[in-house]
Amino acid sequence: MHPMLNTAVRAARRAATVIQRASNNLDLITPEKKGHNDFVTEVDRAAEQAIIETILEAYPNHAILAEESGKRGNSEYVWIIDPLDGTTNFLHGFPQYAISIALEHKGVITQAVVYDPNRNDLFTATRGVGAFLNDRRIRVSKVRELSDALVGTGFPYTKFNNLENYLNIFRDMAQKAAGVRRPGAAALDLAYVACGRFDGFFEFDLKLVDIAAGTLLVQEAGGLVTDLNGEEKFLESGDVLCGTPRVFGQMLSVIRGHLK
Repeated sequence: MHPMLNTAVRAARRAATVIQRASNNLDLITPEKKGHNDFVTEVDRAAEQAIIETILEAYPNHAILAEESGKRGNSEYVWIIDPLDGTTNFLHGFPQYAISIALEHKGVITQAVVYDPNRNDLFTATRGVGAFLNDRRIRVSKVRELSDALVGTGFPYTKFNNLENYLNIFRDMAQKAAGVRRPGAAALDLAYVACGRFDGFFEFDLKLVDIAAGTLLVQEAGGLVTDLNGEEKFLESGDVLCGTPRVFGQMLSVIRGHLK
């Protein structure tokens, strides 16, 4: 394992200890609202601090871009951190949330970790080396037709300017795919595409911290990732479409029919 990836794994496991300890006492947690349907807790902050401390112990000169504390430092190496992707799920005791850590070097995502502490699923990737689940090499599924595909998505929950487009896309996707699911943690949704649990995924308006690690997992597992126009601007826009090579193209055709 690449030494920087190993550091990210150690950081994710430290954060998981914080999160899982808190999950036993959800009634003691008081969430704060960052915006409409956008919550943060002391657990998010404590997990984030555990990740940052672990990274900076190993690489004190690297920069950090974190969900709660924002940007710190200047370096060609930037660690992109979401300490608890799926906070709303966590607060309700719904066991679908994850820690997401990515490393960007000179503008390119090179390392990725998505860790699901409930299932002990550790997804990792190094650019050019491949994607793994608990040390086992993973690939996207072999599904070729959208009619046979299980598709992940995320409903708009803070920004509703694309709601009409989204509902139209969802309607058509639900009619053409074998099934559509919305578990509520984008980092895990992307990891599920990488390991074949989903055959495709799409969502509007995600944050960089939500998708930096997961999109590298998909790419290293042999999947395609673009924005909703089929262009490679998903990290900037937050609009993501990904899937197996064959299913991806069919999903793109559905989505393009509704974009203004």
